[in-house]
Amino acid sequence: MSSTNANKPVEGGAIVKKSTAKADAKTSPRERIVSTACALFRSHGIRGIGVDAIAQAADTNKMTLYRHFGSKDDLVCETLKVASSKAAALWDDLSTRFPGNPRAQVDGWVSARVDCLASEPYGCDLANAAVELKESDHPAHALIESFKTAQRQRLEELCREAGLSEPELLADTLSMLLEGARVSRIATGDQGPAARFERACRAAISAHAARVEEAGVGR
Repeated sequence: MSSTNANKPVEGGAIVKKSTAKADAKTSPRERIVSTACALFRSHGIRGIGVDAIAQAADTNKMTLYRHFGSKDDLVCETLKVASSKAAALWDDLSTRFPGNPRAQVDGWVSARVDCLASEPYGCDLANAAVELKESDHPAHALIESFKTAQRQRLEELCREAGLSEPELLADTLSMLLEGARVSRIATGDQGPAARFERACRAAISAHAARVEEAGVGR
């Protein structure tokens, strides 16, 4: 295919680049479709890209896309599952880096989230999808809610294991700081309130740790 056809305008006048993945045995059409859709949904929005553009960018066709996914909604859900799996891998990484040390894992969670913020120019894929998909019955909402709830519960469990006071409140505080920092970074850039995300998280953790120490001294 000539270079003039490699990039074509699609919905909204956006330019979509073809996938650079090789169409060989190691990269199946399904994998190319999913990885391409992840990138396009992230940069253009779910509503801003249609299946024709996704198929073209993935170097396949709409018939193949629908053979693997019954609808665009099914493809959206699959991309969110991919995003969920990548985000969930954080917990295994923390356990490996700080085995048997839940307090270090809590601190590691903050550091990891700081790194994520720096590498998420478009914010959280799941949160963005929840905002963009207005229909309350869209299948993506159940997936997003389940994942976000599970992540918050894991954080609460970790705070409890670390012996921090009011682990439920601390997990909620850290979760809201993260979601707020993601939105703030998009709205006001790196120098806005998001710049103080790490400091705010560590202050909250220290405050909950201090309450435990005070309670111990008062006994």
